Amino acid sequence: MRVLYVLMLALLLTGVSCKKSTSFCSIKEFGAIGDGRTNNTVAIQSAIDACNEAGGGEVLVSGGNFVTGTIILKDNVTLKVEVGSSLVGSENPEDYQNIDSFIDATGQVRGKCLIGAIDANNIALIGGGEINGRGKLFEHKSLRESLKNKGYEKNTINKLVANRPFLIRFVRSKNIRMDGLLLKNPAAWTCHFFQCSDVNVKHLEIYSHANKNNDGIDIDSSHDVNITKCYINSGDDAICLKTTSPKPTYNISVTDCILKSDWGALKFGTESMGDMYNIDIKRCKINDTKGGGIKILSVDGANISNVQIDSIDMKNVDMPIFIRLGERLRTYRDAEKQDVGSIDNISITNVKATTADLDNSRVTPPAAIFVTGTPNHKVGKINFKNVYVTLPGGGKEEHKTIVVPEDEDRYPEFSFFGVLPSYGLMARHVKELHVNKYDFYTTRPDSRPDVLVSDVDNFNNSLEYVQK
Repeated sequence: MRVLYVLMLALLLTGVSCKKSTSFCSIKEFGAIGDGRTNNTVAIQSAIDACNEAGGGEVLVSGGNFVTGTIILKDNVTLKVEVGSSLVGSENPEDYQNIDSFIDATGQVRGKCLIGAIDANNIALIGGGEINGRGKLFEHKSLRESLKNKGYEKNTINKLVANRPFLIRFVRSKNIRMDGLLLKNPAAWTCHFFQCSDVNVKHLEIYSHANKNNDGIDIDSSHDVNITKCYINSGDDAICLKTTSPKPTYNISVTDCILKSDWGALKFGTESMGDMYNIDIKRCKINDTKGGGIKILSVDGANISNVQIDSIDMKNVDMPIFIRLGERLRTYRDAEKQDVGSIDNISITNVKATTADLDNSRVTPPAAIFVTGTPNHKVGKINFKNVYVTLPGGGKEEHKTIVVPEDEDRYPEFSFFGVLPSYGLMARHVKELHVNKYDFYTTRPDSRPDVLVSDVDNFNNSLEYVQK
């Protein structure tokens, strides 16, 4: 009865609140109640629809905490969440819609979201308020038990548990703006842009630790994307460029962001079917990151090229730089399997980093940089300049003779390769490698060499070693 009442009220108010002569709609005028309990999905969607039908404008979320299931943005609509107000994800998994579902690299069905858009133009999420996915409600064991107690059948429970909702998911949309929001506790990824273009994201604060696969921002088969001045603290990758379709990701700019992650901070892949190129990342800080600072991974056929990464400051980061060309060749969305891809014309300059200490490293003793292709597929041109890394040392004589596995088709994680036989840079199966102005400094003795290369066709060995 409550849903029916809200729907009737929304229909009555549609003609009053979003006439073509006005530029905004308040969700409260459509019956939304910000008490943190009432489900406002119908009311909020009615406000968005009415604003869209009136030619566009602003839908205002103000004066409370508004629980909702999936809401879909429409052309020319800006959703503004004001300071002190919030959109809060429903605790009922059946309140979330699938939009353009797909199977991710972990084998899970994905596609549900709290806020979505599909084939939309000129949309925005702004304001100083909060969007909270309440992801802990979707933890595997607790959700399964809750659904069982409510009488759901086993097959239904399995589907609802597996497809945890993203917080925000935009599909095949363009002219997107996000600004000023706190995005918090999604059940899976926080922001996913799939086959989108002309995206501008700034001044976001993301806290994403409520569940598994808690990425911050995922740019997927999208182009002309600008991300600036965002603070991201995530359980999984903080900013991730990927291609879960053969369409490329290109013309991407990431600047002046502060990143912290329990996995990787700046990552390319692992989903990597389509090419990635013309990527510019600069003036970012990476802190307390356990799974890699900069990770460039082509393992499903992507050609990754023309990447400029400059002025990166890392503190307490496991494996500051990891570059991997592999042969996993996983497919997505029923696409045909790709040939092995390539990594070429990568420039990483002006990097200062300190790695995790021995007690907190995933691999002990740690190393700073690992670049590896495969015996049959070499990485192309890589350039490092002004790279300074402080490590804890601890390498022993026996570590110098370690044979690092190839693992051509395995998931590309640096920790799977184990301890490396050099503590600074290890590179193998590379066509062209330039290293200029570097320092790998250890705070305690390390018996391994600082630089070790193998099967590198053109290695610039006139290195200018600069002591800090």
